[in-house]
Amino acid sequence: MKAEWKQQAELKRRPKRRSDIGEAQHKGAARSQSQGSGRFPDYRTYHLSPSQRVGSLLAGAVLLFGIGYLFYSHVVMATVLVAGCVFFPKFWRRHLLERRRRTLNLHFKQALYSISSSLSAGKSVENAFRDAVQDLLLLDPGGRSDMIFELRLIVSRLEYGEPIEVALRDFATRAAMDDITNFADVFTTCKRTGGDLVEVVRRTSSVIGEKLDIQQEISVMVSQKRFESKALLVAPFLLVLFMNLTAPDYMEPMRSGAGMMISTLALAGLGGCFWWITKMMDIQV
Repeated sequence: MKAEWKQQAELKRRPKRRSDIGEAQHKGAARSQSQGSGRFPDYRTYHLSPSQRVGSLLAGAVLLFGIGYLFYSHVVMATVLVAGCVFFPKFWRRHLLERRRRTLNLHFKQALYSISSSLSAGKSVENAFRDAVQDLLLLDPGGRSDMIFELRLIVSRLEYGEPIEVALRDFATRAAMDDITNFADVFTTCKRTGGDLVEVVRRTSSVIGEKLDIQQEISVMVSQKRFESKALLVAPFLLVLFMNLTAPDYMEPMRSGAGMMISTLALAGLGGCFWWITKMMDIQV
């Protein structure tokens, strides 16, 4: 036992070799990176807060109960229809995720223009990303956007000696967007091969910017059609409400068994039209 204690004491007093220190630092950096990536936002999913989930459930319950009572004029049938509110958090989460990704993509375009102009002015990569943070803060003084957080994260990683390729690759993986992934691939390839980084970033930002401009133009062109489709979907509900208020005797046959069956088929048809219109208006570039 004494011999083992002496051997351990000698090992502790022995100076560490550079290779051992470098290996330990590499393991520590890898461990911190693997642990830190779990704390970074994942833009492929969206988690509703308890208040958002409860709010979507209540909104769905009120909406479905109103629709059910409007078509059936029966509390029990309207209450049965309220069971469909369990699907509202899923739709609300999808809507918030799409809005978040759309905003991130737009801010990424603005960040690319800022990085390209900074590199063209002869600034380093770290200073280019740092200047991009300041430029985006002019658009969002509160600094609450996801792109500002990602740029600050990349700058912090660069300050701690992490390669820019690793930081961009991690961001592209969590974002899961073609534009960000393509930029990370081009940037990494240019850094490894020693290409003209300024020209590559300028051309890449120009191509991605043109693509985003086309997406915005398409969104503006279909916005009127999207509004018209929503108005056409709301029109049947307003018509039924008007008939119930002005001519209740005329709507009395709809309270029978055959009338409820017709109302159910009408609601199913309106639901199918809503799904079809949503798919038609979802244009990807």
